[in-house]
Amino acid sequence: MASRSSSSSITAAARELFAEHGVDDVTNQQIADHADIGAGTLFLYAKTKGELLLLLHNAGYADALVRGTAAADAIPDVLEGALAIVRPVVECNRAQIDNGRTYLREIVFGDPQEPHHRDALALTVQTELAIADVLKLDARNTPTTAATLAHVVSAIMFLTMAATFNIGRTVDDLLGEIRSQVLVLLPAELPGRVFRP
Repeated sequence: MASRSSSSSITAAARELFAEHGVDDVTNQQIADHADIGAGTLFLYAKTKGELLLLLHNAGYADALVRGTAAADAIPDVLEGALAIVRPVVECNRAQIDNGRTYLREIVFGDPQEPHHRDALALTVQTELAIADVLKLDARNTPTTAATLAHVVSAIMFLTMAATFNIGRTVDDLLGEIRSQVLVLLPAELPGRVFRP
């Protein structure tokens, strides 16, 4: 495995080049050159550019999930609590739209045996669990129902972020679209909203 200094220089180089040019327009050799390492060292750290992107975005996604979960804990409204988890994840993904969409593609189509891909999949599961925990606060939702609803909310979020026709839309636009779809899932929320006990 690469040394800590090589690891830091690789991630710094990849982060800078991906932000400046987008992941699709950067080669592995450019990353290695920018990090002042050999291509073989880069390969030891991440076998593909997609794996490197997963590594970079996983850290941001994990931070977003922590922020969203903390925000949800302070919100008594179940719907708003679930959406509080979604907001920072969408913001993180849209920080650089093309890279965010590529990250989603890597989650869906990447090699689940690769460590950074496994970490990304674990983050999607953690997101669903956090949303399900909020939805379970509505006594009408059994744990199974809450888990199923959370899975659908997560799917709505990911499809909304990945859709080509949403490339030019703002974070608030996407959150509005997600909200309108989640409201269809939770029709009993209206007109009498469900709040935490």
